[in-house]
Amino acid sequence: MSIYKKLLNIQRQVKGLSKDKESHNYQYVTGNKLLSFIKPLMDEQGLILKQEVTSIENERQDYQIWNKYEKVFKPKAEILSKVMMRFTWIDVETGETDVNLFGANGQNDWEKGLGSALTYAERYFLLKYFHIATDEDDIDNPNRKNALEIKMQKCKDKEQLKKFYASLTKNEQKNMKTLITEFGLTLKN
Repeated sequence: MSIYKKLLNIQRQVKGLSKDKESHNYQYVTGNKLLSFIKPLMDEQGLILKQEVTSIENERQDYQIWNKYEKVFKPKAEILSKVMMRFTWIDVETGETDVNLFGANGQNDWEKGLGSALTYAERYFLLKYFHIATDEDDIDNPNRKNALEIKMQKCKDKEQLKKFYASLTKNEQKNMKTLITEFGLTLKN
């Protein structure tokens, strides 16, 4: 199987991910959650993702922040790190590769700016490479569950239900089990 077929197999299995963290009024999918889905699929396909930093640019950012307790502005300085990276998919069986360039920024305290940029780059490279939805197409989106419920209820017998279940991703199968359990859904006669 070619490296691109293996990568497509991974893409087919991860339809969407719900955001699991909030910071500064912004919700996002963490790297831990993303990797918990992607890495087992990579292992199954025999793929490694090599990450190389090709350039780093650090810039000091000075600004003022409001201290609500002292009711004054205080100086704050952080590092804005801009990284360019090369992500290379490697098929361990054939040695075939797929090389991709990707850039990211990260701003944080002095020693954390680069780490933020690297973490951001890895997470968003994987999300964008596999076209993983993190918004209205999230696998945990209530409207998506309703669509799953509607399709499930169209099954007229257990055989159709089994075929429908087998066609779903692992996450969709999990959601289907949840729907059956939580809502006591039944098949139409």
